[in-house]
Amino acid sequence: MPGKKLMLSMVATAVLFAAVPALAAEVSPDEYKAKVEPICQANLKANEKILKGVRENVKTGKLSKASRQLLGAAKALKKTRSELLQVPTPAADAARLTKWLKGVKTEVELLEAAGRKLAHGERTGASKMVIRLRSNALKTNNLVLSYEFHYCKFEPQKFI
Repeated sequence: MPGKKLMLSMVATAVLFAAVPALAAEVSPDEYKAKVEPICQANLKANEKILKGVRENVKTGKLSKASRQLLGAAKALKKTRSELLQVPTPAADAARLTKWLKGVKTEVELLEAAGRKLAHGERTGASKMVIRLRSNALKTNNLVLSYEFHYCKFEPQKFI
């Protein structure tokens, strides 16, 4: 019997210590913004390089090059999203931020789809994907208006 009480006491202590870091990990919206903005800023700089001249490439018929650019941007955004998933979210906004990150995932998928369509010479299909991408980006950005992000707003109209 004394062994069971000792074991129960040790388990209770372990559970208590496991709960303490969870409480300490709570972040405020300002702290969250401070952690994610540098990640998004790096993605923006990468997109500026990757997507430079993509519109002109499509207009002049260089669809293969434009396709590689869009697929490269999708890869960079996918990497950014995985980094954003690692940042602890404020408990009060967890559902909203989860939905925001799901929207970012959709943006990755739409960039990939547009890139594949251009690779197959389907300019009209790629245009449809870009329109959906812009619409999704607006909805996704609206989810996090209260954070007043500067770099974490995805604005495909700047590039595409």
